[in-house]
Amino acid sequence: MSSSSTVSSSLAGTPTTPHPSFLRGVVQTTSATLLSLGLLSSAITAGALFGLAVSFRNLPDVRGLKSYIPAQTSYIYDAKGKELLSLHGEANRKMVALDQISPNLKRAVLAIEDSNFFTHQGINPTSIGRAVLANLKQGGVSEGASTLSMQLVKNIYLSHKRIVTRKLAEAVLAMRIEQVFTKDQILDMYLNYIYWGHNNYGVQTAAESYFGKSAAQLNLAESALLAGMIQAPESYSPFNHYQTAKARQAVVLDRMADLGWISAQEAAQAKTAPLTLAKPTAWTSSKLPYVTDTVIQELKDRFGEEALAKGGLRIQTTVDSDTQKLAENTVKAAYNRLRYSLYRAKDLQLALVAIEPETHFIKAIVGGVDYKKSQLNRVFQSRRQPGSSFKPFVYYTAFASGKYTPDSVVVDTPIRIRDGSIFYSPKNYGGGYSGAMSIRSAVASSQNIPAVWLGSKVGINKVIEVARRMGIKSPLQAVPSLPLGSVDVTPLDMATAYATLASNGWYSEPTIILRITDNQGNVLLDNTPKPKLVLDPWAAASTSSVLSSVVSSGTGRAAALGRPTAGKTGTTDNERNVWFVGYVPQLATAVWIGDDANRSLGTGITGGQYAAPVWRSFMSGAINKLPVEYFPSASKFPRPKPDQPDKAKTARAS
Repeated sequence: MSSSSTVSSSLAGTPTTPHPSFLRGVVQTTSATLLSLGLLSSAITAGALFGLAVSFRNLPDVRGLKSYIPAQTSYIYDAKGKELLSLHGEANRKMVALDQISPNLKRAVLAIEDSNFFTHQGINPTSIGRAVLANLKQGGVSEGASTLSMQLVKNIYLSHKRIVTRKLAEAVLAMRIEQVFTKDQILDMYLNYIYWGHNNYGVQTAAESYFGKSAAQLNLAESALLAGMIQAPESYSPFNHYQTAKARQAVVLDRMADLGWISAQEAAQAKTAPLTLAKPTAWTSSKLPYVTDTVIQELKDRFGEEALAKGGLRIQTTVDSDTQKLAENTVKAAYNRLRYSLYRAKDLQLALVAIEPETHFIKAIVGGVDYKKSQLNRVFQSRRQPGSSFKPFVYYTAFASGKYTPDSVVVDTPIRIRDGSIFYSPKNYGGGYSGAMSIRSAVASSQNIPAVWLGSKVGINKVIEVARRMGIKSPLQAVPSLPLGSVDVTPLDMATAYATLASNGWYSEPTIILRITDNQGNVLLDNTPKPKLVLDPWAAASTSSVLSSVVSSGTGRAAALGRPTAGKTGTTDNERNVWFVGYVPQLATAVWIGDDANRSLGTGITGGQYAAPVWRSFMSGAINKLPVEYFPSASKFPRPKPDQPDKAKTARAS
């Protein structure tokens, strides 16, 4: 098979005249050797290989390599394309085209591993003859004779156990592979499949791991060192044995000089050239672990474990690194401040999650105060009672019924509601009653009795239905105390639902993944939002209006941002959990504070006192460059008529 044009493109890097100087050396060396040893080795091997071709009929069909995709490394990026983490199973690999590999590396590999690559047909009679003689002397297998083609099929199809039958199988498969693929294709597969130590497979990952650069940028010294590692990657690793690696590098350079592929002067300069080693990429940890953990979990939920095992994915997240770091720093600062005042909480924790209402993209997620100490992501892996922050679902349901407005009067007096065979009598936080008051005032001051009374009037099951439409995924029980948040939900549930209010009733499935492509750029998943109107616009706008009063004049004043802001505080029985969940039109955020063992945080601890300032600290930084926007006025939408089906529900069903 002619190799002049092949070598011109794959080794020289650019098209040149046939047989450049280093190739002439290969051809001359091969011709001389074949004259001396070719007849002997051919006689030894020809008959045996003919028989093997018959006896090894059950060997793999090498044509399958045309569609074979090795396990590759997947990469997770933030919304702006900054790499956050590389994911891989057994093989940390990044595929790269042959023309993107340095000619220095190609020459070095061929020099030390298979200098006759472009002239043989899969097996090298010279090497086989030499190996047979050596093995006869030793009485066993002491020397190999593997060409690049034989090494390739060994790595893909066969075990690495050094026995005669495996070597013979390699020879048969190597001849088959040479009949199916061009030399360029074989060299391409070899350089992308070969193991280079420290869980790095393929030259691109090796170049990045050892030298912090791409395979195209490798110089002669670096190329010779990498080529020398192929025989025993861990033993010749510069990370493990630097001097041994340098000695092996010299062997490669001397071989290249002997072949006439480089000059003696170039070899000498490369031996003394300084090597700047990088940190192994296989050892790199996530820059934003709560983000990448969430991405991995969503991948598993959507596609199963196989998606991660297959690899080769490029995953762009919805998270901006700067916003995420702001969230993490906010949580850490709050913890350092609160751990002294909330001393009863032996396992004090905080969680924060921010969602963009327009898209329902997760923009920041912090699952705890210290990922290194606890990897539990409390944003979606831990459920806690939300307390009064659940009340907006009740008030929206009331507004959507068409029977109530923010100015409707409710009475804050003792009530009893039948719950099966018993009666439930709610109490206000701190005790006492306020008598007749508007819904707006009841929400702003977080009175419990009006919320429970309204829940009983509109129907607890309807409240649950509304909460589901807004994004609550956790189980909800139809009990009279539901309006006070007596069920367990996640911070992600709450942030998602409030984001639906912030968008005035438009909902998309929350996600942290924006787009997934394969290593060729083919789009595998596009999470461009497809929002659906799930709430009545008038009722949603009315709910935002009363929640704005919570911040302007109610229990959430500590969350005020100096711009239109809506939200709700939450405090559970015995002060075990405190919340603030709120939003501006461009961002919704939930903050939870509690104890991992569900112990009380202390007497008199409230969401308005503790969670709201944390929320404000994050939000003031996250939106400081965003323009001031206003919530839509309810007056722009028609008010639902009593006993009329929810317009958004009807549209959604149709």
